[in-house]
Amino acid sequence: MSDAPKAPVGPRQKLPEIDVFEHGATRGDVKQSMDARLFMQLLVFTSPVGEDPQRYVDALVKGLEEAGAGAVVYADANDPRGIGLLTWSQDPEHFVTTVRPLFARELLRDLTLRPEMTMLGRTYSVGYEQNLAHWILERPIENVTNGELGWHVWYPLRRIGAFERLDAQEQRAILGEHALLGRAYGAQGLAHDVRLACHGLDANDNEFVIGLLGAKLHPLSHVVQTMRKTKQTSEYISQMGPFFVGRVVHASKG
Repeated sequence: MSDAPKAPVGPRQKLPEIDVFEHGATRGDVKQSMDARLFMQLLVFTSPVGEDPQRYVDALVKGLEEAGAGAVVYADANDPRGIGLLTWSQDPEHFVTTVRPLFARELLRDLTLRPEMTMLGRTYSVGYEQNLAHWILERPIENVTNGELGWHVWYPLRRIGAFERLDAQEQRAILGEHALLGRAYGAQGLAHDVRLACHGLDANDNEFVIGLLGAKLHPLSHVVQTMRKTKQTSEYISQMGPFFVGRVVHASKG
């Protein structure tokens, strides 16, 4: 931290070099690197008792269109009065300068936020992406706005500290098992995903936000069930959820 006390630095001590770039696979002789990522935020609300939730959905969609904001609006499958809103931007200012003012509008100001369901994260690379810019900036938007993927499940998770103490080779093996299963669901068109890092962005100290997207709900539940058997989930995940289950009622890239 820039405001932390500055301990004396001896002649043999050097400050570590901090790299905040995202890195993908090497293409030709060039290692892909970029200092950009996509932020995505999920907000969940409950509409007032005795009111038709569709009125609020319509008002929200109108506000988003007037703001030119890309978004997905959900009917909350677990709350008959619930509404979910997913928005995104490369600039996190978007959430306070464009999204936040929507809820000062007439009608929308009557919605009740469910803060325990709020999720905020950023896309990240794992070093193997063949097209880094597409993976980081475009693919998540394409997935969440895909009209054929009408069911979305979002949840945060946190790993135990012991995972970070494993050597790199063991970490890769554990993550590889998890990723192989995920690719199998994707290859069969059963489930697609969005992976976000939320270190320091989550009120409950979660580390990742996962979005599972599909044409049917059952395979999304099935992938969560299957992943429970992997070493990562069974041994190194300390917390998952809460889970938001939404049916897409509006999607626009903005």
